[in-house]
Amino acid sequence: MALSKIGLIDPTAITGETALAAEPATTDELLVSDAGTLKRLDAAFHVYLSGDQAIGTGAATKIAWDSEYIDSGGVFASNKFTVPSDGAGTYVFNWIIKMGGMDDGEAVQVFLYKGGSELDSQRTRTKITAGGGDQEVHVAGSYIDTAAATNYYELYVHQNEGGNQNVMQETSTFSGYRLIGA
Repeated sequence: MALSKIGLIDPTAITGETALAAEPATTDELLVSDAGTLKRLDAAFHVYLSGDQAIGTGAATKIAWDSEYIDSGGVFASNKFTVPSDGAGTYVFNWIIKMGGMDDGEAVQVFLYKGGSELDSQRTRTKITAGGGDQEVHVAGSYIDTAAATNYYELYVHQNEGGNQNVMQETSTFSGYRLIGA
């Protein structure tokens, strides 16, 4: 039931016509009206590595994200984003991975997984091939997906350098948020 219909919130008090009296705090909640029903927006995350992660050659390895810039609603845990039970909808995912020590013709690939399997490999798989000796490469990508409640998403990386190489912490991030109105 819409909160405005039972008198708990006056919808005229929360329109775009009124300026904010103060900058929103990190603990504030954003509400969206869906045909009169107010909904919370709380499924967003932005994670990173606190140190480099070694990746063996020739096999896809899950990235062990261990630090958070943002984790609204506690949706990121155990190296994966899980859609909240009331959060089905359309989500935007973004990532950038930095890896050094790549030589001419060697490649780094990043894969977005959903529910333990690679998601839409022709659209989510991103790859960069080094064009010289001992180069740092940056692999970036984004994807929009329709998610059901409790679906989960992870990032995997593959490299073919011939030995272990590090996903470098200073640039590598993974983020996502629910897209409203899609």
